[in-house]
Amino acid sequence: MKYLSYWHDTAPGFTGAVEGPIEGHYDVAVIGGGFTGLGAARQLAKAGTRVIVLEAETVGYGASGRNGGHLNNGLAHSYLAAKAEIGKERAIALYQALDASIDTLEAIIAEEGIDCNFRRAGKLKLASKPQHFDSIAKNFEAVHAEVDADTALLSSADLKHEVGSPFHGAMLSKKSAMMHMGRYVVGLAGAASRSGAVIAEKATVTEHTQTGGRHVLKTAKGIVTADQVLVATGAYTSANFGYFRRRIIPVGSFIIATRPLTDAEVAATMPGNRTCVNSMNIGNYWRLSPDNRLIFGGRARFSATSDQRSDAKGGAILRESLVRLFPQLSEVEIDYCWGGLVDMTSDRFPRAGYQDGVWYAMGYSGHGAQLSTHLGMTMADAMLGRPDRNPLKGLDWPAVPGHFGTPWFLPLVGLYYKVLDRFQ
Repeated sequence: MKYLSYWHDTAPGFTGAVEGPIEGHYDVAVIGGGFTGLGAARQLAKAGTRVIVLEAETVGYGASGRNGGHLNNGLAHSYLAAKAEIGKERAIALYQALDASIDTLEAIIAEEGIDCNFRRAGKLKLASKPQHFDSIAKNFEAVHAEVDADTALLSSADLKHEVGSPFHGAMLSKKSAMMHMGRYVVGLAGAASRSGAVIAEKATVTEHTQTGGRHVLKTAKGIVTADQVLVATGAYTSANFGYFRRRIIPVGSFIIATRPLTDAEVAATMPGNRTCVNSMNIGNYWRLSPDNRLIFGGRARFSATSDQRSDAKGGAILRESLVRLFPQLSEVEIDYCWGGLVDMTSDRFPRAGYQDGVWYAMGYSGHGAQLSTHLGMTMADAMLGRPDRNPLKGLDWPAVPGHFGTPWFLPLVGLYYKVLDRFQ
């Protein structure tokens, strides 16, 4: 078993990063070489902007290369809950932005010729308990009537042709998709570079100051200045940007991938070949990889760390969950186990805008793979003075009380959700 991301291990490396020291002045410095930052950099470069991407590790090192491979439309919340919390108009705008984000990915992949196994698969939100199906059905009625007609409600009988584990029904979101995340992020970086963006890897930003309307960024590879800065670092945001650190809760997310399944195993486990998520608060999500591995993830542990020891503990818990759902795979080997940090907000709504002299987009709360490229491009357009399409503009973002970078409270949150899952 390899303790590294399947997406990283099965994608070509990015070869377009600038070599040697970096210096000079740019119109825009983008901090973070994931989907958000690269989507913004490509958009800015195509408009003739001098832009540099400063990545602390390598392209796609963070959440963009450590996720479950889902491109799900719809919200992290139920649509009904979102309407109650942020109002119908904004809930619809955010839902539609997630729809548009998948269209954006599809268009970029076609335009740039990125070979990343993109496919409109559809997503199943699966009811783990009978009462959960009642909630899913109510949410479906509102979604289908008000914002997304490309949805369907499936009975437990319908699911026999979809997934080889008993559930009590599901909502199908037909626009949802999947792709190979590692190949996509390398392809997106290549597209940004071809458009004129400079991409610097191993260029950790160690200090950020603003002097006379100009940003000064000290990095591990040199000093650059810029007229504008976009922070696109999510859960990996450094202490240089304390405003965001007090509002982003880094949560460990863990994923395992089986060996490639046989045709018979696929037919018995995932005949529908869609992306799936169950309805538990501490739930699981899964899909088949391009080579027919079952990629299975979840919040196995409420931790703010991701290293081999932590990933191994999370992987063991996930293996137990996988076997409970799919006992037919109890003897199937696990080939990959990895983890990463998810940039959660306290209300699980993402945020994007302008604060303390910098632009930002982050807080995807587990739904970033689909939205991040699109939102990065949206912020790039705002920086270029184009029409503002930001669905999150003006959404209040209070700091998390008592949180200054290390989320000490995560074990208590995990215990709370375990109790909910037991009694709900």
